[in-house]
Amino acid sequence: MKAGIVGLPNVGKSTLFNCLSNAKAQSANFPFCTIEPNVGVVNVPDPRLEKLEELVNPERVVPATVEIVDIAGLVKGASRGEGLGNQFLGNIRECNAIIHVLRCFDNDNIVHVEGSVNPIRDKETIDIELQLKDLDTVEKRLEKSKKAGKTGNKEALAETALLERIREALLQAKSARTVVPANEEEEELMQSFQLITTKPVLYVCNVDEGAAATGNQYVDQVRELVKDENAEVLVLAVATEADITELETYEERQMFLEDLGLKEPGVSALIRSAYKLLNLQTYFTAGVKEVRAWTIHIGDTAPQAAGVIHTDFEKGFIRAEVIAYNDYVQFGSEAKVKEAGKLKVEGKEYIVKDGDVMHFRFNV
Repeated sequence: MKAGIVGLPNVGKSTLFNCLSNAKAQSANFPFCTIEPNVGVVNVPDPRLEKLEELVNPERVVPATVEIVDIAGLVKGASRGEGLGNQFLGNIRECNAIIHVLRCFDNDNIVHVEGSVNPIRDKETIDIELQLKDLDTVEKRLEKSKKAGKTGNKEALAETALLERIREALLQAKSARTVVPANEEEEELMQSFQLITTKPVLYVCNVDEGAAATGNQYVDQVRELVKDENAEVLVLAVATEADITELETYEERQMFLEDLGLKEPGVSALIRSAYKLLNLQTYFTAGVKEVRAWTIHIGDTAPQAAGVIHTDFEKGFIRAEVIAYNDYVQFGSEAKVKEAGKLKVEGKEYIVKDGDVMHFRFNV
């Protein structure tokens, strides 16, 4: 599961990517500095993992991870192949969610591709290009489904009805995600279209150091614009975050954060938000050899969670022994949880909860 960082050239995408992944992607003061997408595997900050490590004292600790992709900047006309348009749109189609970076700071020394700072215009530029690309996809598919529908094919008729609703939204400069599927069949159909603007989005307002804690007028404009989108807005001083990652000690980083009025690096909040955006959650396994965070989709069953460890665990699943994270912390060990009668034995239908500590019994 991958989240792609998108935005106009020169808004801070590659600098943000470097903060997230320490992969040191090239970042510079000119458009199209990133051409090939950079991919980083990022650890998901989770204080629960640290607490389990403290209680169990294992030989090693393995955090959950998420893939972040730094994609080339997009310009007006990308849907027609302008700039690196075709490549950009192909790369973003391969991602599961979008982290949209908007420049929300003034600095005459950093060129803006449009000549002035205006996050509302920048957002609309990106949105329109993605919507135009989706409109092209929808119209081609609509043509085929209409032909098939003339024979009375029920599936084709249902597809046509949904495509027409999506087309209407796109023509009104609305993203496809604003079209709510009427039932499960439509939801599956919507996914099969693989439209770019159905992907969930998180907006990152890149501000200067002085606005890191409180935001600024640009951030207020963005929040007002996206209030009906059901999308999160994060405020991040990307250049300052880059400076923080260069500091050698934890104490130095904490002092820097306190001076800014922050409790933790903004990128930590961003990684957790990206994880949720991808509809992911964590369960844990805890033993003396290893405490580990495992990544699953929200709504996964116990056998599906077991399959993340090994496919044989899912195939031969018998039962799961489950301890709620809060119970584990309250009683301090697995043995004490059992004594208190708080360990639950769950079967194939059990829906795993975020933070569950689990053991699996299986037979192959």
